[in-house]
Amino acid sequence: MAERKKEIKVKEFLKRKNIVISAKRYGIDALGAMAQGLFASLLIGTILNTLGTQLGIPALSACGGYASAMSGPAMAIAIGYALQAPPLVLFSLATVGYAANALGSTTLSGGSGAGGPLAVLFIAVIAAECGKAVSKETKVDILVTPLVTILVGVGLSALIAPAIGTAASSVGSVIMWATDLQPFLMGIVVSVVIGMALTLPISSAAICAALGLTGLAGGAAVAGCCAQMIGFAVMSFKENKWGGLVSQGIGTSMLQMGNIVRNPRIWIPPIITSAITGPIATCIFRLQMNDPASAVASGMGTCGLVGQIGVYAGWVSDVAAGTKAAITAMDWIGLVLISFVLPAVLTPLIAMPLRKAGWIKDGDMKLQ
Repeated sequence: MAERKKEIKVKEFLKRKNIVISAKRYGIDALGAMAQGLFASLLIGTILNTLGTQLGIPALSACGGYASAMSGPAMAIAIGYALQAPPLVLFSLATVGYAANALGSTTLSGGSGAGGPLAVLFIAVIAAECGKAVSKETKVDILVTPLVTILVGVGLSALIAPAIGTAASSVGSVIMWATDLQPFLMGIVVSVVIGMALTLPISSAAICAALGLTGLAGGAAVAGCCAQMIGFAVMSFKENKWGGLVSQGIGTSMLQMGNIVRNPRIWIPPIITSAITGPIATCIFRLQMNDPASAVASGMGTCGLVGQIGVYAGWVSDVAAGTKAAITAMDWIGLVLISFVLPAVLTPLIAMPLRKAGWIKDGDMKLQ
């Protein structure tokens, strides 16, 4: 009986503090918000830096550097916002994000890793919930809430962030190694999985950033995301016209998620397309995402053309490093074919027999 009362009190406390322990809150809301934080800092910073370098405008490059440097705080604050953290908790997460990103980007062996974003996700969630738990519980809330949030976050960063960095780097390295070793098979796997993650209500960009997916694996991820976005945009043009073409083609294919739930068969053509364009990207055009700062761009596809800008930034980086002689016409042909032409052509063709069989009907992809 006492245990039951204790359990009820705990549930009432969590409800009062708006602490919802669920896969949706942490795996969808927080992860998606983290991707937005990355976009508003590291990704925008990379774009500005690339533009500044190519156009010879140092001010743009400097602006990009400042934006990129704030990726940890931006991610943590975005996560706190998704968790509906009160102001003092939200503002304190800037410190937590900086520490988690910095220490998560260092492996246990002392080298640089790719686990910063993943460390920020885990640690910012815990720090935010602890901060929410003590928020407004004392008369000196202005001291207690920031102290608890920062001490929990920085303490956890020191304890587990390097381990998370090592784990994320290891997983990412294995994926990239396997893609280099088996570009055809892994081109299919990475393209399909990351492409599906982009359409699902989770963040493909955050996944790619957390694992540091660059190189051929990054190129395959770009191919899969483009297959989903451009594929759905063109395949549903009859229902959604130009507005749908733009909102899905340079916005997100996630808009189709409700329709996929109602009729999962509409997802078949984009998935098959990604399974085709992935190995073409890895085996024929050797499409790579070689700017380490743009691993997040691997999971963006054609959203704001971020994937394409990331690939171009990688080319520029390779040329500057001397590992690539020049940006060739074949590079551009491959990028355009993989990103736009093949998804726009293949997806409607693959959908045709499904329409004839009655698996896909008019109106199935209508956006509300």
